[in-house]
Amino acid sequence: MQKGVDIISAIEFDKSGDHLATGDKGGRVVLFERTDVRDNASQRELERQDVPVTRHPEFRYKTEFQSHEPEFDYLKSLEIEEKINRIKWCQTANNALSLLSTNDKTIKYWKVQEKKVKRFAVMNLDSSQSAGSSTTAIASTSSSKAPLPNGGCSDMLGCLNNDLTFPPGGYPSLRLPVVTSLEANPVARCRRVFAHAHDYHINSISNNSDGETFISADDLRINLWNLEINSQSFNIVDVKPTNMEDLTDLRNMKHLDQDPSLQKLLHQFLI
Repeated sequence: MQKGVDIISAIEFDKSGDHLATGDKGGRVVLFERTDVRDNASQRELERQDVPVTRHPEFRYKTEFQSHEPEFDYLKSLEIEEKINRIKWCQTANNALSLLSTNDKTIKYWKVQEKKVKRFAVMNLDSSQSAGSSTTAIASTSSSKAPLPNGGCSDMLGCLNNDLTFPPGGYPSLRLPVVTSLEANPVARCRRVFAHAHDYHINSISNNSDGETFISADDLRINLWNLEINSQSFNIVDVKPTNMEDLTDLRNMKHLDQDPSLQKLLHQFLI
């Protein structure tokens, strides 16, 4: 195992605070859900009495999935790490969790939903009887006459195995599969892959309030995407000069949702 892949590189709460997503350097996304029951009435009462709440929220493991794999850009001879740079939660629908995750070059749109998994049991024959039957069949086959070419047999009745008989009541050890339980397990599915739109490393993503679009940014460009369309994006900010030697002030746009000037610029563009 590669050293340091379990180091957390991204962390994000959803709006409700009931779910937590973490990404690590190995390209994995791990989801947690809140387990402690919050009593809103008692919390308001404590706030009226100005009593500090000392109990911390508790989270338990929900599921995990491999979001990104290491890649190699042959045109630029550049190795692309699987490390997760940013995670952003999207609006939920039909009790399914949705989120965006990105490494240096590729953004992926994930959907995590509870699905029922059927488990079957009582599927095999009794081992002792099946072993005895196979031994009898092998012994009787070896004593039969040699077959003719093309599968023929000189004695049609002799080709049948006289020792292979079926009991009147059948084989009681033969059982049909039985469904033992129905369990709901979270299953992650990648719905969209947004790639080949950034020449530099992606260091920030932010979903918009309309629930349909999001933006991604590297050091010099900001692109606008639609969650349902991964074949094209719109470049809304480009500060790359014609001559890179003229670039004296490189602005690192790592937190789009925390920069007031960028938020104002994006608001003017979207309206």
